[in-house]
Amino acid sequence: MTTTTRLLQDEVTDSLIIEKKGAVGWITFNDPGRHNAMSFDMWVGIPKALELFEQDDDIRAVVLTGAGSKAFVSGANISQFDTLRTAADAVAEYERVAEGAQFAIYDFLKPTVARIDGYCIGGGLNLALCCDIRIASAPSSFAIPAGRLGLGYRLTAIRNLVTTVGAAHALDILLSANRYSAQEALTKGLVHYVVEAAELDNTLDAYVAKVASNAPLTLQAGKKAIREFQKVGSDIDVQGITKLVLGCFASDDYQEGKRAFAEKRSPVFRGK
Repeated sequence: MTTTTRLLQDEVTDSLIIEKKGAVGWITFNDPGRHNAMSFDMWVGIPKALELFEQDDDIRAVVLTGAGSKAFVSGANISQFDTLRTAADAVAEYERVAEGAQFAIYDFLKPTVARIDGYCIGGGLNLALCCDIRIASAPSSFAIPAGRLGLGYRLTAIRNLVTTVGAAHALDILLSANRYSAQEALTKGLVHYVVEAAELDNTLDAYVAKVASNAPLTLQAGKKAIREFQKVGSDIDVQGITKLVLGCFASDDYQEGKRAFAEKRSPVFRGK
C-alpha cells in the first residue's frame, strides 16, 4: 500500500493540498465551493510545492488536480478581482505571481500530469497546458473565456496554447471563447487522453507508474530539449504585447465584463 504524506500544511493556503504518495507528488486545488478557482494565495503556494518535489529524489512525477468531481480549475477567483486585478499595481503583482507559478510548472524538470475532472476554464486551462500530459474525464469541459470578460491573455499563456494545438486551433479557441467537451478538446489537441470518469484514476495511475519506471535523467533531458524548442523568439515584441494585455485590464470593457459576469448577463463591449 502506498503511503500518503501531507506536506507544507502550515506554509501554504488550505486551498492547496500538497502530498507525497509513494514516488508521486500531488498538488490538489482545494476550493470546490468555487470550483477550485485560483486565488492569489494558491498561485503563491505552487512554486513552494514544486521546489520541495524537485529536491526529493524519490519523487519521479507530479500530478496536479482539483478537489471533487466538478472542476480541475474553473479560472481565477473572480471575487478577488476588485482588490487584486483592478488598480495597475495590483494587476501587475497578480500577473507576476500567477505567471511565476505557471513558469514553475512549465519549467519543472520532472514529468507533470494534469488530472482533469470537470471544468478546466481560463487560467485553469493554462495551468493544464503548463503540464506535460493531460488526462481528462469524459464529462470535463474546456474554454478560454477571456473575450467575454475583457481580460488580457499574457504572452506565455498564448505560447502554451499555440505550441499545444497550433495557431489555427488557438485562434478559434481564443476568438470564439467557445466551451468544448472533452472529446472536442481531444480532437483539438488540448488533452492527450479522455476516459470515462470511473476509469480516470486507474488510467492516471497506470500512466504515472509507467513514467515513474523510466530513467529519470533521460526524461528530464528530453523534456528540457522540448521546452527549448518551445521558447519565444528573441525578436518577439514582448513589450508591445504586455502593453496591450495591461491595456485590457485598464479598459472600460474590462469593467463591463466584470459587471456582466456578476449580473449574469451578456456584456456590451465598446472597444474602449
